[in-house]
Amino acid sequence: MAELPDKTTAFIDWYLEVVEAADLTDKRYGVKGMNIWTPYGFVARRNLDRVIVQEIEATGSKPVEFPALIAANEFAKEKEHIKGFDAEVFWVTKGGLSELDVPLVLRPTSETAMYPVFALWVRSHRDLPLNVYQIVNVFRYETKTTRPFLRVREIHFFEEHTCQAGEPEATERVRSNLGAFARMAAAYALPYLALRRPDWDKFPGAHYSVAFDIPVGGARTLQIGSVHHYRQNFSEPYGIRYETADGRQELVHQTTFGLSERLLGAIVAVHGDSKGVVFPPSIAPYEAVIVPIPESGGGEGPLAAARALYERLHEAGRRVFLDDGEERPGAKYYHWEVRGVPLRLEVGRREVASRRATAVDRLGQKSAVAFDSAPQDVTSRLEAFDRALQERAREAFRAAFAVARSLDELPKSSKVRLVSWCGREECGHRVEAALDGSLLGEPEEGLPFEVESPGPCIACGETRDARWALAGRPL
Repeated sequence: MAELPDKTTAFIDWYLEVVEAADLTDKRYGVKGMNIWTPYGFVARRNLDRVIVQEIEATGSKPVEFPALIAANEFAKEKEHIKGFDAEVFWVTKGGLSELDVPLVLRPTSETAMYPVFALWVRSHRDLPLNVYQIVNVFRYETKTTRPFLRVREIHFFEEHTCQAGEPEATERVRSNLGAFARMAAAYALPYLALRRPDWDKFPGAHYSVAFDIPVGGARTLQIGSVHHYRQNFSEPYGIRYETADGRQELVHQTTFGLSERLLGAIVAVHGDSKGVVFPPSIAPYEAVIVPIPESGGGEGPLAAARALYERLHEAGRRVFLDDGEERPGAKYYHWEVRGVPLRLEVGRREVASRRATAVDRLGQKSAVAFDSAPQDVTSRLEAFDRALQERAREAFRAAFAVARSLDELPKSSKVRLVSWCGREECGHRVEAALDGSLLGEPEEGLPFEVESPGPCIACGETRDARWALAGRPL
């Protein structure tokens, strides 16, 4: 493969080449924006999902799976919601050769699929809270340029939907989701900001939305997930009521939490480098690859030792691959570096003699792994690699932001801008126009770096109610 484009100056070109070189997806399918998950990419996605499931089930959420087709009359019940999605839906209007009496929508998200059934499931206060999730494909007619994982028409999607007795309980569920995502992001070594979106950019039908954004260079940002508080905006049109302990009928309050395959794109974007993908151990298809270095005389010593090392690690539950193919060791190193394997274990004549494999992690740190204590040593090396990856990501994250003091500074920015904002919509739109981007919102949980108090609003100069907000160009 030719040298990769520069990530800093040509991010999109770099990203597209890295995703292809790492064999994460095949974009040659015959429908635009619907890509194939290759074996390597599929396993990475499966590992990513495992972290999501572990953390969301720890909060008490339970798995379900609803059908993909939604009747048009159900989809239309929540007018604000359908207004937000009507330009993006795929319609099914025929069954075989017959026109359908009721057209069907291929789900863009599942509120309108789930909530008629929630009205049947929730009858009493004893049925609450209802916290359920599914991991399914959703479909949106994306008309912009499609890019693997980042902007596609068939989306691998995690969505949690909940019903709560009242607004305080729904607010607490939002806080629980924010905590769950913080733990997920730590496993992926992804620094991010949780931003409460301005009212004009919240999810259709939501009371408020909190989105998770990461910087990807050049003032560009990527939204990688979101949590929404609906109040009773959906329970009213869908009739989701419960009987209280004292016999009253009340509408539930609802929340949702959504993540997509963009998470995988974000991991590539944040951790990847001039050599290719860099996977954190939590989602790497292989945590370690073993490369035997054959002796010039054709002896079996290194290969036999490499096989024994593989068996020891495999039995210990490690995701490990023995690359005993015929390619030269250098070609194998390059192959696995592009694919982001966290740890490479080299076994040659010297390693056989010392009974210690040479270990090289994906960031280039060298060490040794003793054959006799390989499972423990590999665990230690992977933990050290994960810490180093976390710190590298945090340093790049902190360097991606800068304060803008005037509207004139915004179009010249090569960073995501922290701006002082009075909270008024007209001033928010002035920021967006100056940047040719978006006012992303206000930090929900404070800023992860030191910054002074906000000054006057960058748009109108008003000091009353001034608060920090982030402005960037969504990718």
